[in-house]
Amino acid sequence: MTAPVKSVIYSKISRPDPALLARAAKFGIADLHEGLGEIAGRMCLMSPAMVPIAPGQKVCGPAVTAWNFPGDNLAIHAALYTAEAGDVLVLTNGGGHQGALWGDVACTFAKKKGLAGTVVHGATRDVDAIRELGYPVWSTAVSVEHPKKRGPAAVNVPLVVDGVLVEPGDVIVGDSDGVLVIPRTLLELAVTHAEARAAKEVEFRRRIGEGEVLFDILGMRDLVEGLGIEIKDCTWEEDR
Repeated sequence: MTAPVKSVIYSKISRPDPALLARAAKFGIADLHEGLGEIAGRMCLMSPAMVPIAPGQKVCGPAVTAWNFPGDNLAIHAALYTAEAGDVLVLTNGGGHQGALWGDVACTFAKKKGLAGTVVHGATRDVDAIRELGYPVWSTAVSVEHPKKRGPAAVNVPLVVDGVLVEPGDVIVGDSDGVLVIPRTLLELAVTHAEARAAKEVEFRRRIGEGEVLFDILGMRDLVEGLGIEIKDCTWEEDR
């Protein structure tokens, strides 16, 4: 990755396979996070600070990225201009509350343009109006602080957003659990494993419905015994 040395706006992104994207959209971030595996799954998961502005929101689409100077939101307007229907705007100013990056007017235009949603590593404002619009937004902060529009700015370059590397065209998946970034090269892996995991959970629910105990369904008894953990049929007071 080569960092830009001056303000720049790239108008195009590399896009994921549409069929894979449609398969990914069937899952929440929990299944896809698990599908990425222990290392990539953690590296690609944004922090619990990234929360939806309204409950019940969901998004899955390619990232259009925008880096904003602290206190400035010029880049988000350029990103809005270049983004296409189905894209997810991913905005950052480093995570500070200085200068709201996103608000209801931008939301109104994004919704009309058919964008899938917006992820904000920084401040969002006009949250009541955004909830009424029904446009999906995740954000790490809420502040009405006035933003400037003078740059510097960069659009559709690789960014670190809430601790996660996001490259233009990476798949952004968000729901009530948070936001996950899936690199295009790992999308098929994540989806295939998520499908297998979901099928396994269907079987777990069937067995629970038939009266089986989750402790045994998951093999916890053998695991506990294998770790040498003793299960005692008494209270801790009785065992003193």
